[in-house]
Amino acid sequence: MKILISNDDGIFAPGIAALVQAFAGAGYEVLVCAPDRQRSAASHSLTIGRPLTVKEVDFPGAAKAYAIGGTPADCVKLGLTVLCPDAQ
Repeated sequence: MKILISNDDGIFAPGIAALVQAFAGAGYEVLVCAPDRQRSAASHSLTIGRPLTVKEVDFPGAAKAYAIGGTPADCVKLGLTVLCPDAQ
């Protein structure tokens, strides 16, 4: 089963790394789509005034990981519809 993981603290936050390791260790195929930097307090907002940037990054334990120049909601929407459409 594929699992999509995101957060609002950014792709390099220690919490998301721990979550990815836990799910990967349990046998799940983990996909990460998270903001490229800390985005707390912007979780439900969407980016509408500029293009989103997407950069594939190495992430231990994840099958694929993307740092996205947008809000957490942008990351989940982009992950579920474009980057990882078959994730649960």
